[in-house]
Amino acid sequence: MTAPRLKAEIWVTAMIRQCRSADIDAYLVRRGDETAGSVLLKINRFDAGCFVLTPTFAPDGGRAWMRGTGPEMVPEADADAYIQRQLGYDPDVWVLEIEDPKDNWELGETVI
Repeated sequence: MTAPRLKAEIWVTAMIRQCRSADIDAYLVRRGDETAGSVLLKINRFDAGCFVLTPTFAPDGGRAWMRGTGPEMVPEADADAYIQRQLGYDPDVWVLEIEDPKDNWELGETVI
């Protein structure tokens, strides 16, 4: 049995507030389905590059995240291209961009 999930809209709103309370800019780039849409997190470190986190499942069945763009930072254009490909598979996706040039942001969830 899996744990109940928050609606995407509530999770995204909470993440934006969490970022802003830590003086980290976060912007809703694309609004997806309010209840069923998954969330892509684009982490933008500007000159250092970007990466995109995509939701997946942990071995215990809970939610985890993985770097959809690979283990290394990528140029912003590559991150945006990855997001566009994902939108082709799932039009209900939400996209949240977190601008974190100082590498201060922490997700607080498992990244595998």
